[in-house]
Amino acid sequence: MKIARIKISNFRGIKSAELLLPDHVVFVGDNNTGKSTVLEAVDLVLGPERLNRPSPIDEHDFYAGEYIGTDESPISISVEVVVIDLSDEQIIHFGNHIEWWNTETKTLLQEPPPEETDKPEVIHALRLGFEGKYDSDEDNFVCETFFMSPQGENGAKDPFRTRDKRLCGFLFLRTLRTGSRALSLERGSLLDIILRLQELRLNMWEGVLGELRELAVAENEELGISAILEEVQNSVRKFVPSEWAENPRIRVSDLTREHLRKTLTVFMGTGEKTSAGKEYAAPFSHQGTGTINTLVLALLAMIADLKQNVIFAMEEPEIAIPPHTQRRIVDSVRNMAAQSIFTSHSPYVLDEFAPESLVILKREGGILEGMPATLPPAVKSKAYREQLRTRFCECLLARRILIVEGRTEYDAVSTAARRLHELDPDRFKTLESLGLAVINAETDSQIAPLGGYFRTLGKKVYAISDQQEPVASAAISAAVDTAFESPEASFEKLLLNHTDEAALRRFGKDAVDDGRWPSHLAAETPYDGMDIAALKAALGKFLKNNKGASEAAFLVGMCSEAELPAFLVSTIEAIRIHCSPPVLVPEATDIEDAAPPTGAEVSPAADQNPGP
Repeated sequence: MKIARIKISNFRGIKSAELLLPDHVVFVGDNNTGKSTVLEAVDLVLGPERLNRPSPIDEHDFYAGEYIGTDESPISISVEVVVIDLSDEQIIHFGNHIEWWNTETKTLLQEPPPEETDKPEVIHALRLGFEGKYDSDEDNFVCETFFMSPQGENGAKDPFRTRDKRLCGFLFLRTLRTGSRALSLERGSLLDIILRLQELRLNMWEGVLGELRELAVAENEELGISAILEEVQNSVRKFVPSEWAENPRIRVSDLTREHLRKTLTVFMGTGEKTSAGKEYAAPFSHQGTGTINTLVLALLAMIADLKQNVIFAMEEPEIAIPPHTQRRIVDSVRNMAAQSIFTSHSPYVLDEFAPESLVILKREGGILEGMPATLPPAVKSKAYREQLRTRFCECLLARRILIVEGRTEYDAVSTAARRLHELDPDRFKTLESLGLAVINAETDSQIAPLGGYFRTLGKKVYAISDQQEPVASAAISAAVDTAFESPEASFEKLLLNHTDEAALRRFGKDAVDDGRWPSHLAAETPYDGMDIAALKAALGKFLKNNKGASEAAFLVGMCSEAELPAFLVSTIEAIRIHCSPPVLVPEATDIEDAAPPTGAEVSPAADQNPGP
């Protein structure tokens, strides 16, 4: 079973959304875009326990907090989910509610003729809905889930009950909560799901509660509590009949079975022994992160085996987990599930998926849109797998992109920004702190295609290029938000012709003293008093032959601001202003307020949506 389409209306930050899902998917987007909201919306429809909660929705779950219209009629939260790839058991169980889905057009057939349903691209589907609204008579929020088809008289729909939902096999694993409650008996925990799937009825509650009510606590007279309680009893008897305050005792708690579900947990051996030689056991949630993750994977595997046809939805599997474990968890969940749905901010998670499985979410004015990522322009699959994959994933997670022309710029520009930030932190910022991801276009001809690609994904795109022909320069400027063009035809020439002479001489001497100067350039080894033209020629060959060794980055990293090329300094400062503009002076309310404070900056071209 797989989710093919989701429609959401008036739920939290989403006024309207329609998303198509591939077999396995990672939702990618800025914080507060709506990634988790999408999973919560699906859980409203498919989650077996969701509607059993005391309050499945409240005022804050409605878009803009509005649940009553201007005409005093209720405003509804509505969610519609289309699921496909139904098993034979599901097709038989859901019978009259089955519809038909065209896998090529990604649409439902409307009253399909028999010949349409026989086409290989047309498969069984189930359309399910949720509606939540405010009931003024009950002064409460009411929710229901139902089959969208067929509709009876007056639009009536058959209810989609808990038993039906369990057959669908949707499991939502929320951030951080999964591990901490996996082996508890709380409703919806992984252990609880396994017990329900195995149809095990727990008949222990009354026995446990009875034992707790009889458990003696602090009844040793030496403690003094019993004597105080007896005094309380005697005092009460002055005002009420004696049987009213008979025999007060301290007991563990007034626990109910629901309290026990949240309290009981599995203890596991820690491998340590007490001073008495007994093995010390601790709650499983106190085990190491690696142990908890392994337990979660084991429980998920058991659920997958029991359900056979399961949809796993997981929020941010990277939380507090090292990269190699992130990959293992993602890979394991994907292999267990008929469909896996993730939200993530980790390039290591995204790295496990093909680009078409990554859905970029954008929300504006409450309208949520999802765009599947594809391979960047002119990038072959092999090159993507071997070279570009991780950098591409980092760019998908960033709000702003800086495209540079080659490997030298890729290393040097970030280093220059860090160096300038060290020298003047108020005026300069590192690219990372500005939320910028840097990507190497490999060649100047790929800057414009990459710029256009990332802009379609809703990114703010900057580009730094070497000096271009007018046509190429215009193409780059049109494809990105802001382009910075060097006065030189290569980055090496920019460094050699525009870096202060003293810095060049220090750099050459350091390369020689450190043993980095290559033997094949021995005849051109820098020395004190070397002619500057000869030095630049020698350093030019050295930089060209050491692109992979980041020598250009080493050079800019040892410069002062005055020694760096002016183009590099002004470009990095301009990017900072665009990404983190100065606070604009508010409009004056009187003559005394008219003059801005000394040193106030105004940047009309600034990006007015700062932050990573």
